[in-house]
Amino acid sequence: MIDFRSDTVTKPSEAMRDAMLSAPVGDDVFAEDPTINELQEYAADLFGMEAALYCSSGTQTNQIAINVHVTPGGEVITHKESHVYKYEGGGIARNSGASVRLLEGNRGRISVHQIAQWINNPDDVHYPLTQLISLEDTSNRGGGAIYDFNEIKKIRKFCLEQGLPLHLDGARLMNAMVENGIDIKEYASQFDSISLCLSKGLGAPVGSLLIGSKDFIKKSHRVRKVFGGGMRQAGIIAAGGLYALKNNVERLREDHENARALEAAFNEMDWVDSVMGVETNIVVVLLKDADARDAIISKFHEAGMAPMAFGPGMIRFVTHLDISKSDIDKTISFIRSLK
Repeated sequence: MIDFRSDTVTKPSEAMRDAMLSAPVGDDVFAEDPTINELQEYAADLFGMEAALYCSSGTQTNQIAINVHVTPGGEVITHKESHVYKYEGGGIARNSGASVRLLEGNRGRISVHQIAQWINNPDDVHYPLTQLISLEDTSNRGGGAIYDFNEIKKIRKFCLEQGLPLHLDGARLMNAMVENGIDIKEYASQFDSISLCLSKGLGAPVGSLLIGSKDFIKKSHRVRKVFGGGMRQAGIIAAGGLYALKNNVERLREDHENARALEAAFNEMDWVDSVMGVETNIVVVLLKDADARDAIISKFHEAGMAPMAFGPGMIRFVTHLDISKSDIDKTISFIRSLK
């Protein structure tokens, strides 16, 4: 099966498995796992930030960050399709007791102009206190769309003026970085906290990193423990993440090229209404006949390919390191055969 459902389905390569097999380990709750420590130090240095914390998932890193930044009854401003709101099990309310202000935006991205309209008056007791702005780059629901860095800088300037922290759900941040050519340290300097997933396009089997200041990570370490995220000899899995950061970033360009090839093929089809403009590794196809979605997905499955439903009349294909150029050629041939 050519698995297009997500880039979370990747398997560790033989070289990554070798790195994991030979990783030195210790008790990470006591901060004694040398491989985890190396991963955290490497990531912090890569982003030009003071510290990092290895966690089990991107949902955990996002929820820890939100919990540190806000207090119960506070409010988080984010896009209505953001992962932190839509796909984390109601965690903002359940874990942190905060409300959410959802903005429309463009393909998962919000602007400083929109944010400025929804900062609640702190002197009016009818409204929750605005306490955090959260962005997502790239945007999953936006079809892998990349933020305009100039807009991020405007948002950062506004947040500093308002005394508000700025969090980034950077689950697929490295996909953006290989495309936008921005220095990663300059990019990271715009945020108070960054969540980076290692188990998507980077190909590690487990884990995400939360990156920020020493004080922020110290607080996050405590919250991770409270959330049940303390790990012991987890260097075995952290080694996969370290290998991924050192070896699998630049190759993301191949995934993007494969996604653009799929985009071009779908745009040739008369049963396709449109394709969200492909910027990274996510291809979202909008069908002319929305009711045909499940039938079309079934045809792909019968042909040995697995995309996923992504909403009414929408199908998503995600390219990743386990999908080869020959897999793409086979898929394009099948797309062209569909009537």
